[in-house]
Amino acid sequence: MANATTASPAMMANPASERIAPKRLFAFIIMVFGMFMSILDIQIVSASLSEIQAGLSASSSEVSWVQTAYLIAEVIAIPLSGFLSRAFGTRLLFAISAAGFTVSSLLCGFATTIEEMILWRALQGFLGAGMIPTVFASAYTVFPRTKFHIVGPIIGLVATLAPTIGPTVGGYITDLMSWNWLFFINVMPGVAITLGVLALVDFDEPHFELLDRFDWWGLLFMAGFLGTLEYVLEEGPQYEWMQDTSVAICAWICAISAIAFFWRVFTAAEPIVNLRTFSDRNFAVGCTLQFCIGIGLYGLTYIYPRYLAEVRGYSALMIGETMFVSGITMFLVAPLVGRLMAKLDMRYMIAFGLIVFAIGSYQMTWITRDYDFYELLVPQILRGIGMMFAMVPTNNIALGTLAPDRVKNASGLFNLMRNLGGAVGLAVINTVLNDRADLHITRLQERVTWGNATATETLTMLQQKFQGLGDSTLMAMKQLSQIVHRQAVVMSFGDAFLMLTLFYLGLSLLVALLNKPASPFGAGGDAH
Repeated sequence: MANATTASPAMMANPASERIAPKRLFAFIIMVFGMFMSILDIQIVSASLSEIQAGLSASSSEVSWVQTAYLIAEVIAIPLSGFLSRAFGTRLLFAISAAGFTVSSLLCGFATTIEEMILWRALQGFLGAGMIPTVFASAYTVFPRTKFHIVGPIIGLVATLAPTIGPTVGGYITDLMSWNWLFFINVMPGVAITLGVLALVDFDEPHFELLDRFDWWGLLFMAGFLGTLEYVLEEGPQYEWMQDTSVAICAWICAISAIAFFWRVFTAAEPIVNLRTFSDRNFAVGCTLQFCIGIGLYGLTYIYPRYLAEVRGYSALMIGETMFVSGITMFLVAPLVGRLMAKLDMRYMIAFGLIVFAIGSYQMTWITRDYDFYELLVPQILRGIGMMFAMVPTNNIALGTLAPDRVKNASGLFNLMRNLGGAVGLAVINTVLNDRADLHITRLQERVTWGNATATETLTMLQQKFQGLGDSTLMAMKQLSQIVHRQAVVMSFGDAFLMLTLFYLGLSLLVALLNKPASPFGAGGDAH
């Protein structure tokens, strides 16, 4: 069972202490802002890729790497942060990450070619990634367990809110100014965060002697494994997976690197990542839940905008305004989740969140091409409620019950699982959308024949509409084909939502595998 009664350093210093030192809380809030910027930048460019493509004279396949490069670099750096946090200490690592993120953001804004942009985005993702797990680790080692219901919702809210409102923020900035400001806007906050962390953070001491035993082979194998895995998941759906040479080569590199990586971490004297943390049952199940929550978090942040753009023809700004509903819901629900965690069994809260998320997805299985803001309102509210109820208690159970000396390493692995879940989710959703759309097109075309009265009436009506504008029969046939294609696409979205519904209903049963956590809001003892 998880070591649920191990006290954090703050508690060991003063077990009776219920008060968070203002300096420490302010330092933590500054770090949270840094984490928010880093996670936000994953999605902030998603609504503005066409403007970046035009500004840099890039092709559509090249501009997709503006996002892919960031994701690949980030997924390599996140698990590395556990070792670096112990070596450099929280203060120095976070300041280096924030400063590096700020400089690379500035370089992204000044980029004049797509090659420059991809390079600086990769650097931005790699350097900025260190801020995310460092904040999680600090939340569960610096503060007393009696305050986990305050700091837990803060980091949970940021981890879910940032990717959700990313397209909204990006759409607004690009619409009001230009795509360059997606990156320039990070500079002033980045400088303030770097200086604030250097001045205020004093959570731990660095151990530079660890750098003498840094496992370069472990880093190489991990980069090969996670980097190529991210590439395969990103590019696979659109290139028919192994039928594409680059995807097939990366899949082989991924498999070989994975074997080498797992061998290395279990044999090295000072492994780059300590996978033995997974022997803790709550942490292992919590990571599995986090992986699956990542599928929904990033999957729906992708699927809703895609529907609104392809079917409804919304602009980036309109998509952002529609998506903002989930963000507002998460913001309002976070304090409630914090209060309930002090009173309820967190396992029931996680199950409730997953079921609510499934209900929100189920309502979208009836989607039609007429679904607009008000039809999406309730599903998005349910999505926001479900995400907060599922993620925040999962964070607490997975990280809040570990011994403090294991949290830094565990935080990197835990955050990695969310990102990998998102990558897998996008790959599966893209594959489902593509394959089911093709299937529905074939089925609909079989029904749209001269013997179908509705099809014949529609074709006649379209012919009359195009009368005098050219070849009305050809134009009507083309229009009817577009209608069939659009309907098939809409039906494929319904299939994707049904898949997510069944997945999250099944996932809610996984909560039964969690050990009942000891009350995290007292000095120890069993939960009532």
